[in-house]
Amino acid sequence: MEHLDPREDVPEKDVPLRYDIRLLGRILGDTVRNQEGEKVFELVERIRRTAVRFHRDADEAARQELQAIMSSLPADRADRIIRAFGYFSHLANLAEDQHHIRRTRAYAMANAAPRPGTMAYALGHARASGVTQARLQAFFARALCCPVLTAHPTEVRRKSSIDREMEIARLLDERDRIQFTPEELAANRKALRRAVLTLWQTSVLRTTRLRVIDEVANGLAYYDHTFLRELPTFYAELEDDLGTMDPAWQDLQVPSFLRMGSWIGGDRDGNPFVTADVLRQALAMQSERAIRFHLDELHRLGGELSLDERIVGVSEAVRALAEQSPDRAPERRDEPYRRAIAGIYARLAATAWALDRLEPPHPAVGPAPPYTSADALRADLDVIHESLMANGSAPLARGRLRQLRRAIDVFGFHLASLDLRQNADVHERVIAELLETAGVSAGYRTLPEADRVHLLAAELRNARPLASLHLAYSEETASELAMLRVAADAHRRYGAAAVPNYVISKADGVSDVLEVAVLLKEVGLLRPREDRLDVNIVPLFETIADLQRCGPTMDALFGLPAYRRLLPSRGGLQEVMLGYSDSNKDGGYLTSTWELYKAEVALVDTFARHGIGLSLFHGRGGSVGRGGGPSYQAILAQPPGAVQGSIRITEQGEVIGGKYSNAEVGRRNLEALAAATLEATLLEADQPAARPEYLEVMEALSAHAYRAYRDLVYGTEGFERYFRQSTVLGEIANLNIGSRPASRSKLGRIEDLRAIPWVFSWAQCRLMLPGWYGFGAAVRAWTAARPADGMATLQAMYRDWPFFRTTLSNMDMVLAKSDIAIASRYAELVDDTALRTAVFARLRAEWQESIDAVLAITQQQTLLESNPLLARSIRNRFPYIDPLNHVQIELLRRHRAGDADPAVIQGIHLSINGIAAGLRNSG
Repeated sequence: MEHLDPREDVPEKDVPLRYDIRLLGRILGDTVRNQEGEKVFELVERIRRTAVRFHRDADEAARQELQAIMSSLPADRADRIIRAFGYFSHLANLAEDQHHIRRTRAYAMANAAPRPGTMAYALGHARASGVTQARLQAFFARALCCPVLTAHPTEVRRKSSIDREMEIARLLDERDRIQFTPEELAANRKALRRAVLTLWQTSVLRTTRLRVIDEVANGLAYYDHTFLRELPTFYAELEDDLGTMDPAWQDLQVPSFLRMGSWIGGDRDGNPFVTADVLRQALAMQSERAIRFHLDELHRLGGELSLDERIVGVSEAVRALAEQSPDRAPERRDEPYRRAIAGIYARLAATAWALDRLEPPHPAVGPAPPYTSADALRADLDVIHESLMANGSAPLARGRLRQLRRAIDVFGFHLASLDLRQNADVHERVIAELLETAGVSAGYRTLPEADRVHLLAAELRNARPLASLHLAYSEETASELAMLRVAADAHRRYGAAAVPNYVISKADGVSDVLEVAVLLKEVGLLRPREDRLDVNIVPLFETIADLQRCGPTMDALFGLPAYRRLLPSRGGLQEVMLGYSDSNKDGGYLTSTWELYKAEVALVDTFARHGIGLSLFHGRGGSVGRGGGPSYQAILAQPPGAVQGSIRITEQGEVIGGKYSNAEVGRRNLEALAAATLEATLLEADQPAARPEYLEVMEALSAHAYRAYRDLVYGTEGFERYFRQSTVLGEIANLNIGSRPASRSKLGRIEDLRAIPWVFSWAQCRLMLPGWYGFGAAVRAWTAARPADGMATLQAMYRDWPFFRTTLSNMDMVLAKSDIAIASRYAELVDDTALRTAVFARLRAEWQESIDAVLAITQQQTLLESNPLLARSIRNRFPYIDPLNHVQIELLRRHRAGDADPAVIQGIHLSINGIAAGLRNSG
C-alpha cells in the first residue's frame, strides 16, 4: 500500500510529504496484512497494479483482467478491498494537510515576504498602494466576512472514524514540531500504528439516516476543532500585524468582521424535517456550545489572574466588580481580579440557566444575576483589561483575557448566525391563506405581479397582523408561522445576531421579497410604525433566467417606498444571494459562471443608482460544478464593485471537513477569505478590468456552450436514463448522508434534482461533466469564425483577465481529475446499447475537445502543468481511487441485477465515500 513511483523527481521541499504518505501507506498495508491475511493483501496489490495498467494505457487486457477479478470477488472480501483503498485516500489527505502546515511554517521561519492569501500580504499591499488609516478603519467598520456551514453532507462517515483521523493528524504534526529522541520517535510510530488499527476496526458508515439535529451536532464539532480558538487567534495576529506594519495603523480598531454562519436547522427549503422545534433546539445547542466555552475560559482565567492588590495596582472599577462578586473566601480577600472573575463566572452561569437550563461545567461560588446580553459580559471583561493595561500587566491582558474578550465579541451567546431559508412558492401559499382568512383578498395567487406588489405594500404600511390565534390554519401555514415565532424569540433570548437573515429560494420577483416582509411583520421582526426591520431579507437568484432578471427585480424593489424606508434600519445595506448550483445544472459551467458574473455587474449598477450598499452571498458548493474552487482567487476575480467589504459564502459537503477539521488549515482558510475581501474592496483599482472586447467574447462563448450543454442534457432523447444508469444517483439517494431528500419532487426529472446528487453522481463515475461540458464546443465554434486571431485572443484573456483565468484554472483541475477510460466502464451499465454508444461518443469527443481547448489557451503541455504539487497529488492518488471505481461498478451490476446481499449495498456506500475522499472537492 506504499506505492509512489520512486523514479518520480520530487522537489526537495515535498520530500517530507512523500515520506509521510509512504509511512502511512506502509502502516495501512501492514494493518491489512495482519488483520485480513496475506491473500487479501496480495489481492489489493494485484487490483492496484492492474488498475494502473488500465489507467495508463486503457489496455483491453487490463480491462478484461479487472472484470474477471471483480466478477469473482465475494461481497465480504470486496468490503475489505474497498476499505483498504478508501482509507489510503483519507490518510493521504491527512498527510497533504500536514504538508501545507509544514510549508506555511517553513515559509514564515525563512522570514520571506508574506504569501498571497494572508492578511499580512493584503495589508502590505494596501500600505504600498497608499491606503490611508481612515480608509482602512472604514473598511473594518463595515466589513463582514462570513463562511456559512450548510447541511448538505456528502460525508457518510461516522464521527468516530473522523475522530481517529484527527488523532493521526495530531501524531503527524508532533513529528514536525518535536525533536524526537529515537525512543520517542519509536513511540510515535507505535501510536500511529495503533491509531490506524483502530481506524481499520471502526465502522465507517452510519446505519441510520441523519436527523437534522445530528447534522447540527456534526457542524458544531468544527467549533471545537477550529473556530472557537482560531478566530480569536486570527484577530490577535491581525492586531499585532497592524501595530508593526505602520505606526499610523497602531491604534486602529478591528471590529469582529469575520464571523460564522449556519443554515443547519434553519434551512427548510425542501426539507420537511426542519421544524420550529428543530430550530429551537438548534439555537439552544449553538448557545450551549458558546457559553460552555466562555465558562471554561473564565474558569481558567480566574486560575491565572491570582494577582495580589498589595503588589500590583487595581482600578476602582475592578474593585467594584470584586465587591459585587459572591466570592467571599478569606484566602482571596487580596485577589480582586480573581474575585471579580468569580463573579463574572457566576453571572454567566446564571445566564446559561436562564437561557436554556444549562448547568455550568464548574459550580459557581454563589448566586448572581444573569447577564442581559453578551455585550454586558464583554463590558465586565473590558474593565479587567483596562485595569491590567493601566497597572503594568499588559502581557497578562494580551493573553487568555484577550482571546476570551474576542471570543465573546465574535460568538456572543449565539455562537453563529443561523439563517432561515424557504422556497418562494411556500411563502406565496402561506400569504394567500392569511389574506383569505383575514378577509383581505380571496384570490391572491391569481393576481398579476403588479397587483400583488400593490396589495403587499399596503399590508406593510398596516401595523395590524393578519394571523389570529382564534383561527385554524393549514399545517404548512401553521408551521411557517411557528418557525418565525421561534426566530423572534431567539432575538429576545440570544440577541439579533442569532437569526439575522431570511433567504428566499427561487426568488424571481418583487412580490417574493414583500411576502417575507409581511410574514416577518406577523411576529414583530418588522415594525411598520418604526420603519424597523430586524432581519435581512435575502432574495436568492438561482436559475439562469432569474440571474438575468435580478438587476431589474432589485431596481423595482428599491423603487417601492414601503420597502425602501426599511433599509436604513439595516445600515443602508441589502444582501443578495447568487446560486451557483442550479444555474450550472440549468446551463452548464461556462454559461453559469458567465451569467453569475453579469448578474453581479447588473446588481452593482442597480445598487449604485439607488445609493444602497450591496452585500453578496455566494451559494458555492464544494465542486467546481457548484461554484467551488479556491475561494481566495474566486473573490479577487469578482467584477469591479461586487465586493464592498461584505461577503458571505456557503461551505458545503466534504469541503467543510477538508477546510476546518485541522485547526491550522482552518485558520489559513478563514484568513484567506478575509484577506481576499480586503484586497477586493480596497485595492479594486489594482485589479485589471475586463476589456469590452473580452466581454463580447465571453458572451459568444457562453452562447455556444449553452447550446451544446442544453442539447445534450435536455435535448437528447434518453439522456436522463443514461445519466441514472451510468452513475450512482439511485444509490446516493439511499445513503445516510443527510436529512434532505435528493430531489425537490417525485417526478424524477433532472430539473427537479438537487445539485449535490447531480454533481456528486458525475464525480463518482469520474466524468465530472458539470465542470466542463460545452467548453470545447464553444472554443471550436468561436475560433472557427476567427481563424486568424481567435486563439491568440483567448490566450490574452487568460493572461490579463482574472475572471477568465480562474474559470479555466478550475476547469483545468476538474479535467485532471476526470478519467474517460473509467467513465467508459460506467457507461457499460446502461442497458440500451444504442443509447450508450451514442451518448458516450458525444461525451468522449467533448471531453477531449475541452482538454485540448484548455491546454491551447493556457499554453500548457499537460493539465495542471502550472500547479505541479496538485498534479502530483492527483497522479499519486489514481492508483488508489481507480480500484474503488472498478469495485463499485461490479457491485452496482450485482445490486441492479437483484442481489440484495447487505454486504453489496454496504460496499457501494463505502466505495462512494472512498472515491469522494480521493477526489476531495467532488461534491
